[in-house]
Amino acid sequence: MNGLFDDTDQPRHAAPSGPLAERVRPRTIDDVAGQQHLLGPNGPLRSFAAREDLPSIILWGPPGTGKTTLAFALASTSHMRIERLSAVEAGVKDLREVVSKAERRRANGERSILFIDEIHRFNKAQQDALLHAVEKGIVTLIGATTENPSFEVNAALLSRCQVYRLRSLESEDLRHIVESALSTDEAMLSMHVVVDDWDALFAIGSGDARTTLNAVEAAASLATTSADGYVHITRDVLQQAVQRKIVQYDKAGESHYDTISAFIKSMRGSDPDAALLWLAKMIEAGEDALFIARRMVVFASEDIGNADPAALPLALAVYQAIERIGMPEGRIPLAQGVTYLASAPKSNASYMAISAAQQAVAEGIDLTVPLHLRNAPTKLMKAEGYGEAYQYPHSFEGHFVNASYFPTGTEPRVFYEPSREGEEGSIADRLQAWWPERHSS
Repeated sequence: MNGLFDDTDQPRHAAPSGPLAERVRPRTIDDVAGQQHLLGPNGPLRSFAAREDLPSIILWGPPGTGKTTLAFALASTSHMRIERLSAVEAGVKDLREVVSKAERRRANGERSILFIDEIHRFNKAQQDALLHAVEKGIVTLIGATTENPSFEVNAALLSRCQVYRLRSLESEDLRHIVESALSTDEAMLSMHVVVDDWDALFAIGSGDARTTLNAVEAAASLATTSADGYVHITRDVLQQAVQRKIVQYDKAGESHYDTISAFIKSMRGSDPDAALLWLAKMIEAGEDALFIARRMVVFASEDIGNADPAALPLALAVYQAIERIGMPEGRIPLAQGVTYLASAPKSNASYMAISAAQQAVAEGIDLTVPLHLRNAPTKLMKAEGYGEAYQYPHSFEGHFVNASYFPTGTEPRVFYEPSREGEEGSIADRLQAWWPERHSS
């Protein structure tokens, strides 16, 4: 016990009756799983803690990513006293009392952290009362929020804080947390708990450490000790504990590849309902949302292309939305993207075109750039004929001139054959008008 935490707020190994997530809460930043972009060797929070010079910060991220754990671990590593307030329960009076205590400590050379959980729920009066204490350096603020702080925290307070984004925990992070809990918690050790189905546990956890540990504890209390003396946490036991069906899904095996294949083929087949079903399966199984979004970006070009040029920016917007908001809210832009892509007109003409062009290159087509298409930045190059006889399309009616852009001596080929679907139909009409000798069919 180092005396840095108030008794009411100190994370500790609680009595066995307390939640497992609280009993095994890390005490130092070295014990915190995940968030290596913040806590790794060059991470900003590790650097601040090592110097024992924490700025006021806002920790923004999904539930169960370690915001509270990180706040207390930073306090411990920085040798600062920490007070905790919940924005849901605390009023201005509570805030002022904490600030008064911090002022008294400051007079004695002690530094204080004020951790505010769900800081986005603080009203303007509460945030204004907090602003003075932060400005004067009476407290170092660590706020935790699941909401975008630029929308929910007033500008004056936000400008005095560094904002750090916490990411959903990866499966290996969750496994590390669970294995650590099973090997250190007295109650788990006494029951000899082992996890048999990690994929089922990860599907329940969905990147949330608290949910994962709660599921382990609930399942351990329901399971019976087997003949080998161990309590086995199986898929069936987990389903009984959480009272919902756990999707059979192996991220590294056939189920992963089969499901994403069915998902893509449903969108290609213009069936938004089937595509949503496969999307739901992947979400419930804890599939990486960014993996799904990446496949949608590829699909937008490969299977829709110029039939609907808006598909690609929409798919990219879905990817960016997932990066910014994470899961579970990310399921909403995913659903929007899937229904749009599945319902859009389809064309693989661009995909087929680049494949055909690459094949021509592989077969040895002459790729010597004609002189009239070469750049001529120097007098010598101009004298050699570079750029000579190039016809500038914008100088001609309709901004088009019938000239050759293929290598000298190479007969023009048609690689891109636009479909008549959606917007690509108008592209087909333009190309036929410009190059009737190529697009006469």
